[in-house]
Formats: sequence, structure tokens, C-alpha cells
Amino acid sequence: MDMKEKHTTAEDWRKALKKVVPAVVVLRTTACRAFDTESTSSTQATGFVVDKRRGIILTNRHVVKPGPVTAEAMFVNREEIPVYPIYRDPVHDFGFFRYDPAAVKFLSCEEIPLAPEAASVGLDIRVVGNDSGEKISILPGTLARLDRDAPQYKRDGYNDFNTFYIQAASGTKGGSSGSPVIDWQGRAVALNAGGKTSNSSSAFYYPLERVVRALNIMQKGRYFCQHKWKAVTIPRGTIQATFVHKGFNETRRLGMQTETEQLVRDASPLSETGMLVVDSVVPGGPAYDHLEPGDVLVRINGEVTTQFLKMETLLDDSVGQNVELKFERGGTSLTAQLMVEDLHCITPNHFLEVSDGVIHPLSYQQARNFRFQCGLVYVSEPGCMLHKAGVPRHAIIKRLADEDVSNLENFINVLSRLSKGARVPLEYINYKDRHTRKSVLVTVDRHEWYASPQIYTRDDTLGIWIGKPALPSSSQLISSGIKKVANGIASMDTSSSEHVQEESYNGTIKSRVGEEEASADGTVIADVEDSTSPGDIVMSDEYDTSADSASDVMLSFAAFPIEIPGEVVFLHPVHNYTIIAYDPSAIGPAGSSLVRAAQLLPEPALRRGESVYLVGLSQHLQATSRKSLVTDPYATLMINSADSPEVIELDNGVLTDEDGRVKALWGSFPSQIQYGENYSEEARNFGLSNNWIQALVKKDPVRRQVLRVKGCLAGSKAENLLEQGDMVLAINKKPVTCFSDVEDACHALDVCDDMDAKLELTIFRQGHEMEVQVGIDIRDGKGTTHVISWCGCLVQDPHPAVRALGFLPQEGHGGPPGVLCIDTEIEDREFVRIRTVDLNGKPRVLTLKQDLHYWPTWEL
Repeated sequence: MDMKEKHTTAEDWRKALKKVVPAVVVLRTTACRAFDTESTSSTQATGFVVDKRRGIILTNRHVVKPGPVTAEAMFVNREEIPVYPIYRDPVHDFGFFRYDPAAVKFLSCEEIPLAPEAASVGLDIRVVGNDSGEKISILPGTLARLDRDAPQYKRDGYNDFNTFYIQAASGTKGGSSGSPVIDWQGRAVALNAGGKTSNSSSAFYYPLERVVRALNIMQKGRYFCQHKWKAVTIPRGTIQATFVHKGFNETRRLGMQTETEQLVRDASPLSETGMLVVDSVVPGGPAYDHLEPGDVLVRINGEVTTQFLKMETLLDDSVGQNVELKFERGGTSLTAQLMVEDLHCITPNHFLEVSDGVIHPLSYQQARNFRFQCGLVYVSEPGCMLHKAGVPRHAIIKRLADEDVSNLENFINVLSRLSKGARVPLEYINYKDRHTRKSVLVTVDRHEWYASPQIYTRDDTLGIWIGKPALPSSSQLISSGIKKVANGIASMDTSSSEHVQEESYNGTIKSRVGEEEASADGTVIADVEDSTSPGDIVMSDEYDTSADSASDVMLSFAAFPIEIPGEVVFLHPVHNYTIIAYDPSAIGPAGSSLVRAAQLLPEPALRRGESVYLVGLSQHLQATSRKSLVTDPYATLMINSADSPEVIELDNGVLTDEDGRVKALWGSFPSQIQYGENYSEEARNFGLSNNWIQALVKKDPVRRQVLRVKGCLAGSKAENLLEQGDMVLAINKKPVTCFSDVEDACHALDVCDDMDAKLELTIFRQGHEMEVQVGIDIRDGKGTTHVISWCGCLVQDPHPAVRALGFLPQEGHGGPPGVLCIDTEIEDREFVRIRTVDLNGKPRVLTLKQDLHYWPTWEL
């Protein structure tokens, strides 16, 4: 009996699945860098062993990734081993991982044979894989079509083309990419690639003919010896044109001659019903200026070609040679001699990493998506330097520092001649607005937040990307801050930024050497570009300006058109201001004669109804001012913290008197801030005695308020002594009614020599008056001074905003010293247990594999 005609039974499928399941693996992949069509990500997918002796796993291209990737494979017995990418097709959605067969200790591995010829309409199949995160899921289906158009996934991402796909009614979901599509004999007849669930569930499978070819070449040309693979090239040819298959009814509308149709029908042994038609041509490619959309392909090198598989076979066998194409355009027969390009040469295998950004030659995939020429300077990830200049992802850089850059080598050459802190023009275009060049100013990083520019190149023998310096040693951009030490740990001398956050603020200048007449000439505006670092001092609003993370600060002046770097020298741990210094010589003699320091006038304090002037700068550096009135000089804000500063209730800006003397800074807070309550009228209801109420009103007849404890910082000396809701009546026998009274008492204790001295607080708690001895905690204006990047995670001691929530674990809170200790004991690619505790006190244990190649440990 013919095997194809055999009626399959449940027992047949049980036997087939028993052989197949041990060969299927769950793949956990991490894309370490944004590259080409892919962003950084961590995903799950499926693969299956196709060569158990050599340790080769087949899966999708979008799983293997075109860029740097780390991956592990988990077999059905939950045994997990590392796998390494060895091939990803430049166009089609398949690729291979390899593993060391000796690393599988507890399972007898199987392999699944590939049988592309067995795929036929009506064939019952099973999809075996990791469906929706399940360990192993088996889904039934029936092949419905063998000639479906390749699915279109994303306009600016990966898409397959120049191939048919197989369609089936099978509802595969996330995680099943790379699953084998098997028949009842346990053979893979297709590779699961994607699906559609909008109306009816449909799955798209990639046919295996080209997979078999690639695997055969690898099996003949690669060998595993002493844990090293020898890589060989799999020939892939292209004329940089995309074809679609259209039926004869459509080709007739395009003007194809009747004689040509008859020729094709006679030459096709499988009763051909259509032909290949040009859909698009990549600018600058071999087919550009020769082929046009709508051209109907008839012959390649004299052979009638109506199928994708035959066309690709002819092109792959002719890399570096000319082929003759005969085609029809509007009923006219034409001929073209085209050079077949090597697909691998227009598929980038290297990238430049600069300031956390990724730049590489434009790939064939994206050139086809965007209709640009291959090899242009493509921004896969802007990083810090390009992002803060406004350069988006997918941008094509055309000029840098007034020089044309047509390829990555040109870009690196221009970059190598720039100096740190230089501001240079950059021109780029974007596929969404391809006819308009956009010009921006790029500031070359002046601090060593990141390593020196590196070129990473793919090594298919090792399965990793190897980095090396991109610039010559003479370049001024070579970083001296990062120092490699034992076990992959690096140290930097400055601060770092992980996320870019652009903000701006108005501030005013305070002179170190005297007070000068104040006016708008002393007002500045700053861009804070999350990554910080003497001379004159600029005082500013903290919440909207100097970010708590490490930052670059640039200052612009109203009186003089210049932008210079600033440096954060003080960040108040409680109140809403910071101090930024700059070098006066940076603005030159002309600027120094125009920029004047502001005179600060903190006393007398502002009063209700007092006239003030709100002075500031617009984003276009235009000085603005308007007169206003103080409505409430004692408003208290609740900022979701144990510390509640007093602010002036007025619109944003620098507040001055009529003579330009600064009375107050702009008070701008995050949107979650809420107004607090005034307890002066309510204190009596809580049981506070009339004597104390009278004493507090006498102390401050304007505010008429009582201070209440909102919370205590975790780990502070007051944590176990004061309780939420306590009324603070006096400190050292002196009544207190405002925050400045408390700060004055703390400051008096801070400047004395006795470090064990305490404040005597008179408090009112639950109807009882009592005395409490409370020590003070020293808090400087340096903010966080030590941070460690470990496995891509920034780790630091809890900052005040976290402590203000009132909880810290008693031990193992994850500060940097503990991380360093752990890191030096763990080898690369080893797992470590991590115990975490959330702010509700709930513990959790996680496991993490350390990767020192793509995520070295460094500290600031």
C-alpha cells in the first residue's frame, strides 16, 4: 500500500509524536542590541534538532536574529543548554543554532528528518512547539494552500519575500515560531513562521526546500572539532528585485502576449496557472533602471521561470556572474543582462556602537522596505548622543560636520576627527518623509558616560559578535574613564546615564565674589540631558531640571548667545533647588561684560499681597516677565515624601522685586503633587490643649498651624521614635510652627561637635503630650555617588525617595558592595540566585545568567 494513501490512525500519530517530541526544544533568546529589523528584546520560541550528531537546531530567522543574540534551549526533560547562532538567511524566515551534543546529559536526543516534498493540499499535520509559553503544545491542522503570498509583518521590520508560503487552518500563537510541522510519519514538511487570528485562525508555514539546501551545505562544510565550528558560506544571490506570483488573468491585463502565455503553459509540467511579476526594485541595485513594477518575467538564462524556487536556484548558482532575463513590459519583449550580487554582502555583519547608539550599513531588508540604496548609514538605535539631538530610529545619516557620509566608513572617519564636547551639524532623512532633509546639531559626549566607539563584527564560528575599537588611538574621542579589571568588571571615573531625559528650566546666577545688580541679564536656561558633572553658580528648580540620575547640563544665557556646559555641584536632599557651576571663561570677555550675577534677597520674607515680577526665558531664549501678586506665601505641598517644603503659591518663574533682586526661585513640581492640609483649626478636635494652641498662635499668628508627622525615612534615627500623625509642638522647649523652625534646630545641632547630640521634641500623640529625644541624620547634597551596572541592571543604595516610603529590608537590600562581592565569584554564563524584596515586604527569588561579553560589569 502506498504510504501516502494509508489512512492514519491515532496510534500512527502517537508513534510519530513519540519520536518527534524529544527533538523539539523551547528557545529563550535575548537580542542584546538593536540591529537591522530587530529591537532589543527577550522572547521565547521553538526549534527542533535536525542533526543530532553535529548539534544543529532549525528555527526561524526572526528567532535567530540578524544581530547579537544569546540563547538557551530547553529539551522536553527540562534540561537546558546554551545554543549559538550559526546561520540566518538574509531573506527567508529560517536560521540555525548549534549546541554541543555532549552537553545533553540526561536525554537521548532525536532528530526530525526534513521532507519538503511531502507537503500537499489536504495533508493532516501536527504543529509541535512552545505555544503561548507552554512547555510543549501539539496543535492539529490541515494544509490548505501551498502558494500563499509571503505574509507582510511590518512596514519597517522583517518581511519575507520571493517565496510562497503554506497556509493551514491551525491557530498557533506566540512562542510557536520555529515549530516543526510534521506528518504522521514524524517528518517535518514545513516550518511554522507566523499566524493570523483577526477573523479565522490561520497559520503560515515556510516551505523547506531552501532549508534542506542550506543544511546540506553546512553538514558538508562545517565540522565540530575541539568545541569549535568552522564556518562556510551558503551561496545566496540577488538582483535586488521583489517578485509576486500573479495568475494568467492578471498578466493578460498587464499586456502579456498570447503567444508568451501559450509558451509558458506548454513549458510547465505542473499545469502552471501564473507567472512572476516585478513588484519593486531597490534603488542602486542590479535590477535598477532595468526592471520596473509590472514587468512579467519569462526566462532566466533561457529557461522558462514561473516559480520562486526555480528563480532562486538559478540566482544562487550564479553569484558574481551575469544572468540574462527575458521579460515583457506592456506586451513588448525585452532582455536585460544583470549581475547577480552576493546577498551576504548587502546584509550587514557589523555595527558601530557609539554613545549607546547602534549604527550600521542599511541592509537589503530595510532598503527594500524604505526604497533606499543598500549600504547607507542607518541608525538602528539612536542612543544618548543622537537621541538628544532629535535623530530618530530608522534615520539615514547623509552629512556629519559638513561632510558627506555615504557609508559607515565615511561616518567613522569624520567622527574620529571630532573632539569631546564638539557641536557639529548632522543631516538625515527618514523613510516617512524621504524628500526632506532634516538638520540638527549633535553634541559629542563630553563626559565618558559610555565606552569609546566600538565596531562589533559577527563571528559565525564562535556564534558571538566581537568588539574592537572603532577609532584610531590618536582620536580625541578615545575614552580613558572605563577600566577593565578581573572577571569582566570595568570601572569608570565619572557618572553614567542609562536613559535620556531632556528637560529645561529657568534659573538665576549667584556670584561667588560679590553681589551685582540683578536683571534678566543674569537669567539662564538649561537643557538637562540625563547623563552630570567651578566658577559662577546657577541656582535652579530641582524637580524640573537637574534630574536625580546622572546628567549632562548645558546652559544658555539671555544676555549673550552662547551655550556652555554646566556642572551640578549641589542637589538639595529635601528642598526643590540645585546649584550648577560653570566656567566664567567659557563665555569669553564679551559674554562676561553682558552676563551679570543676580542679587539674592531672602529677607524680608514675601508677604501676602506683595507685588513681584515673574522673570524667565522662553525656549527661544527670549526674556519674559510679568507682574503678579503673592496669594499665599505659606502654602504647603504634599509631594509623596516625608519632607514637605514650603513654596510660594504663584506661577512658574524667578520672582524678583522692582529692583530685580531675587526673592524666590521658580517652584515647579511633578504632576502627582497634592496640596496638604492645615491642621490649625483641627488641632483642638484632636485633643490639643488650649494653652498649646494659644502658644502656637502667638508664635506665628499668620500661619496658625500645627506641624504633623507625615512619615519617617526608613533607616533614620526618628523611624522608631516618631509615628505618623504625631503633632510636633516644640523643639528644645521652643514652639515650632513651620518647617524652617525644624530645619534651624537641626542645623544648630549639625554644626556642633557632639555627633551624639539629640533634639528634645515635645509631641502630642493620641491625646497625650510627651517628650522624645531624637538624633539627626546627616544628608549631603551629593545625591547618589556610587552605582553599579551588573548584567544590564543599574544597582545602587536606596535613595531618599525610596526610603521616604517607609520601608527597607533589614538585610540584603542589594546595595552595590554586595553586587561586587557576588560578581567576582561567578563565572561568565553561570546562573545566580537573586533574592528581592518589594516595598510591601514580599520576598521573591529569581535566577539570572551572567553574561560578561555583552553586559560587562562596571561601576561609577
